[in-house]
Amino acid sequence: MKKVLSGLIAAAALVACTFGATAQRSIHNPMTQAVLQVYEEELRENPSDYNVLLSRADEYYRHAEYLRALADVDAALGYIPAEDKPDLLRARMLRAGINNSLSRHADAMADLEAAAVLEPNSFNIILQKANTEFALGRYADAKTDYQRMVRLNPRSAEPYLGLAAVAVKENNIGIATEMLDRAVNTDPNSAEIYIRRAEVKKMMGDHNGAVDDLVLAMSIDANNSRALAALVDYAETNYPAAMTGLSSAVTAAPRNGMFRYLRARIAQGHYHYLAALDDYQYIVNNNLDNYHGINASIAECQYALGRYNDALASIDYALGQANDNALYFTLRSRILRALGRYDEAVRASALAMVINREDGDVLAEMALARAATGEYDQASSLLGEAMMVNAENPRYPILRGWVAQNNLNNASGARQFYTTAADIDAFDLDNVNSLKGFALIALDRPDEARRWIENILTTVTDHDGLVNYYAACIFAQLGDNERAMQCAARSLDLGYADYHNWTEQSEADLNVGPLRDDLRFLNLLSRHNAIFGRQ
Repeated sequence: MKKVLSGLIAAAALVACTFGATAQRSIHNPMTQAVLQVYEEELRENPSDYNVLLSRADEYYRHAEYLRALADVDAALGYIPAEDKPDLLRARMLRAGINNSLSRHADAMADLEAAAVLEPNSFNIILQKANTEFALGRYADAKTDYQRMVRLNPRSAEPYLGLAAVAVKENNIGIATEMLDRAVNTDPNSAEIYIRRAEVKKMMGDHNGAVDDLVLAMSIDANNSRALAALVDYAETNYPAAMTGLSSAVTAAPRNGMFRYLRARIAQGHYHYLAALDDYQYIVNNNLDNYHGINASIAECQYALGRYNDALASIDYALGQANDNALYFTLRSRILRALGRYDEAVRASALAMVINREDGDVLAEMALARAATGEYDQASSLLGEAMMVNAENPRYPILRGWVAQNNLNNASGARQFYTTAADIDAFDLDNVNSLKGFALIALDRPDEARRWIENILTTVTDHDGLVNYYAACIFAQLGDNERAMQCAARSLDLGYADYHNWTEQSEADLNVGPLRDDLRFLNLLSRHNAIFGRQ
């Protein structure tokens, strides 16, 4: 069980990165660059070598560099002779895949139809053609091709999954269910089939059934990152369904640490810290795993719930098992700052920086620890480093602007930093994590800040209270306590249980500070004591 749980923890780390971001980074790794350099040299010698062009296009495609891949395939098709059917087929299929990835399904269909002429009975070509017809809304054509696939290979799950999806579009749930059962019967021990069945069940609106399939997939393959990512994604939009499915799995196998850990991670990710803490502590107390990261997660939950001494003991235990983890020292620094032990926080942050000075959060925490001890110039410099490490994180320039404005008497510098923060994700007006409204308030543009948060409240579904928490902060900073109280109540009703943020978080005015002297707010928190584990 411990080995399985450790595998799940490793898989969970992979989910933190989207495929696109991973692809963008990996194309810059030395091995990939060396391969691309070889192709470049070969094409310099012979620009019409279509095999090299196709190979480079394939490399670009694997790294999600779709436009570059498309340019190479287009060039290759200009050189491939008509009699070279294998390479024509390769080029057509590659370009179809690229165009489907770009959601240019009509362009993909043109290549797939040409490929079908070259090899009319290819199962793979018919599959890609059917899937593309489905994407285009040509359900009758897709159905015909899926049925043809059944005749070619009745032991493949693919056509049954496709026919099930078509049946959903035809509002024929009975046929859809039958096709899904046939798909599973082709290989009932395949995690991938249950993941695919979950996708169709989601289309059907059977969310509990979809989650059950994802849990089943993980029962078969505990390290399946696709199933894990799909479960995490489900929790983003349907937290109750995800938790119901995982709770059923935990009830069926109470000593299965894997499902308890996953339930805890999802609960913590949605600010339900008490539930997460219960599962983490069950794992530790029942010796289901001794991975130090679980103790660090316990510390994170205890910190969020305002249990700072307990959090310090938990992170110290984790550091006793792994004293080379920069983020553990960073968390220790945050806890020590909450306890008012600022010099110790500086020392903890210094140890984090020795291990990793290339992490923006490590640098930002050291900056806050330095600011707490009155070392404002050093704090500003560290935040400048954080901004260079991660120019897309708006928190760093907001913090730097706050230090410049309040501690360094540098109004012009502060304005520059706040402007930088406001310009990050300038056109993504639905992203509450851009913190744009806070930067606008600091720039004395309150009407724009209000429009920004009102737009988000109108257009974004708040699944876990975070949106309304930030809205409460914005309205509080704008001096609109009535509106802030409404949003705070909504956030708490949705279960946003970060007690530290509600009561203590103070830096950079990214908080509900102006509400904390309002008796109504204190009563509101008191009425929600249950979500914080307080009497």
